[in-house]
Order: sequence, then structure tokens, then C-alpha cells
Amino acid sequence: MVDYRLGEEQEGFRKTVEDFAGKVVAPKAHGYDESGEFPYDVVAAMGEMGLFGLPFPEEYGGMGGDYFTLCLAIEELARADSSVAITLEAAVSLGAMPVFRFGSDAQKQQWLPALCSGAALGAFGLTEPGSGSDAGAIRTTARLADGHWVINGTKAFITNSGTDITRLVTVTAATGQRDDGRPEVSSFLVPVPTPGFSASKSYSKVGWHASDTHELAFADVRVPAANLLGERGRGYANFLSTLDEGRIAYAALGVGLSQACIDESVRYAGQRQAFGQNIGAYQAIQFKIADMQMRTHVARLAYYDAAARMLAGRPFKKEAAIAKLYSSESAVTNAREATQIFGGYGFMNEFPVARHWRDSKVLEIGEGTSEVQRMLIARELGLN
Repeated sequence: MVDYRLGEEQEGFRKTVEDFAGKVVAPKAHGYDESGEFPYDVVAAMGEMGLFGLPFPEEYGGMGGDYFTLCLAIEELARADSSVAITLEAAVSLGAMPVFRFGSDAQKQQWLPALCSGAALGAFGLTEPGSGSDAGAIRTTARLADGHWVINGTKAFITNSGTDITRLVTVTAATGQRDDGRPEVSSFLVPVPTPGFSASKSYSKVGWHASDTHELAFADVRVPAANLLGERGRGYANFLSTLDEGRIAYAALGVGLSQACIDESVRYAGQRQAFGQNIGAYQAIQFKIADMQMRTHVARLAYYDAAARMLAGRPFKKEAAIAKLYSSESAVTNAREATQIFGGYGFMNEFPVARHWRDSKVLEIGEGTSEVQRMLIARELGLN
């Protein structure tokens, strides 16, 4: 029997995060969105709750939970503010998880306790200015000299990379050439600060205004040979594996935004009067909201299924791509429809649906574009 209902403990945790998001995150979301400031106080409160350590063992300062529990938290946070939700998603799935999955015992002991506490943030340096979806076309290089790796290059659109509490950037770099002519890609742990490393001015973005995003430069950055993360030449493969997992959490973020659009639309439709009655009495509005609910329900089941497969040790690449693709496109559609329901007010930034509309589009781009997800699904079907 297939049962996607949450267990009692999971539902209790979900309600706890929902309450936190409603009381702590939501009231500050508009202010941080307008100012573009990083929400250090909210992040600190999330750290106190243990959210940054959710899927990690207690021996590293984690909560001993699982990846699905992290996804539940991300969904609830995204209902209040996508900037806060992506801060958690990137910090855990992309910042700390590579250390946990591929790091040595010494690297885990050194980095995970601080990352799990939320006192420090890690970033994931894969994308480059000239290579987005083609992440294998890497130009950042690393060469071994005198017991150190010397890294040179640039990374783009890196989340959590320039905050006052950023302490680690995991970066991919070409360390040679493979037999097929493609670069041999390895990954490295770069502490922040390190001489030669710099984060450019924060991007001016359409959405996610309170999320920290920078271009990074590495100019003869020297890190000890022991800072190689995983095996030499396995950096690209390991990062692709990291992205497979991350897409499930990213899908949960999309579901949270979609649900927020429903919540706001139902509330507004029950209050707004037109032609003598609430607009929610009109079938045109009812059908819009019904379709929003349908998309969100299916997207939620998709990421639940992908997470269940991952935790059971079963193949999940295709299901993660499906969840990410469907949830992101559903979020964009729901945000557009919610804005339409609100009419002129939906175009005013003081209303949450305007922020959701701006925040939604990047979900079709980050952690693999919609086109890349379709390519992955096709490949998993044998269409090589």
C-alpha cells in the first residue's frame, strides 16, 4: 500500500516550522525584500532550531534526521519567504552535503559542526560566467605546487558566498585532462577568508532579494593538498550527484511558493468584492485556484516520491528531475495566476504575491534549467 501521509513525528515537525515561518519569517519578509539585506537574525533563529543540521548525524552536531525532513522544512519556509528557504537549501544541500558525502573524517570533523549549527555557511562553487548548463566546460584551474593546490578562475551566481558568516566555498577546478580530451575535474575546500579569494558586489536580482548571491574570483588561491574533496578527478561526478539530491529540496521550495500563492489567493478571493459579491463566488476565480491546488498537490507528491526513493537507496535521478521540473513550472504558473487574481494589487510589491511572482522565475533556472531537466529525463528513458 502506498501512503504519502506524514507520520506523527513528521507532521509535528512540519507544524513547528510552519509556526516559526508564520511568526518569525513572514513578518520580516517584505522588509528584507525591499532592503535587500541578508536576514542574519532569521538565520540565527533557524540555527537555534537545528534546521541547518537536520539531515546530518549527531556526531557532527546534526539533528540525526533525514533528507525528507529537510525538504519539509524548506517547503514551509518557502510559504513565507523564498529567500530564507533558498538560504537553508543551499547551505545544507550544496554547502554542507558535499563535505558529508565525499569528505574525509578529518574534513567532516573540521567543517560540519559549524555548518550544522548555522553559525557558518558553506557555498557550492560550480557555475562559471561562460559555462552555465555546460558545467563540464570548466575554466577554473588548480595545480599542485609545494604541497598546495593553487586555484585560479571565476565562479558565478553562487548562493551564500559573501555573507559575514560564510566560512567555506567548495569549488570545482580542472586539474588535468582526461583521455577523451575533456577536463579532469576535482573539487576543493576553500576556507573563507583565504588570500586571493574574493566575492564581488552582490548581484542586483529580479527576486530572492534577501538571498546572498555573488560572483567569486580565485587569484592564486593556495589551499593545502589535504583540502582536496574526495578523489582527484571525481569532482564533476560528485557535484552532479550533489545536484541530483539538491533538486528534491529545490522542488520542495517550489511547492512551498506554490502553496503560498494558493493561501493568498483563497484569502483574497474571500474578501475582495466585485459586482456585489466576493470574487471567490465566480467560477473564473474558482477554476484558477482549483488548478493552482491541482498543480501544487501533484508537485508535492512528486518530491515526496523522489525523496522516498533516495532514502530507500533506489535510483532517483529521473524522479528528482521530474519533481524539480514540475514544481518549478507550477510555481511560475501559480505565481502568475495569483497575481492575476489580485489584479492591480498583485502588481504592488507590498503584497506577497508580487514577491512570489518575482521569486518564482529563478526556479526554472537554478540547479539545472527546465531544459536540462527534460534532457535528464529523456536520457533516463534511454533516449541518448
